[in-house]
Amino acid sequence: MNFSVAVAVGFIALFGVAVETGILMLVYMNNSLYDKSSKLKEANKSFTNQDVEDAIYDGAVLRLRPKLMTVMVDILGLLPVLLATGTGSDVMKPIVIPFVFGLITSTLFVLIVLPVLFSIVREYELKKTGTLKLVQLND
Repeated sequence: MNFSVAVAVGFIALFGVAVETGILMLVYMNNSLYDKSSKLKEANKSFTNQDVEDAIYDGAVLRLRPKLMTVMVDILGLLPVLLATGTGSDVMKPIVIPFVFGLITSTLFVLIVLPVLFSIVREYELKKTGTLKLVQLND
């Protein structure tokens, strides 16, 4: 399919959903680290790499079901438009195709790549400074 204004609109819609879910994933992982740090402070312990990985895993798990539900509802809702052959389908398909298939790749990115990158950055910060700078973020 050639790049057109309709395809660009589909990408814009995809970027909005992908960025929103990515930011929510980061907020949940950061809040999990913050909660872990307060528990470690009470026990007079400091962060280790394993503590960072555990906290990130706990935060990412909280976003798994909502992300998958969002993607499934979006794909199922747009499936009739994707499979349509009637009047107007030639206008709507260029919008829907990048959105639907981009949702699949953004799901993989948000659920797999983003937590790994967040972990690498936080473990590097811990190694470099010996502490983590954490802020309580609200939804």
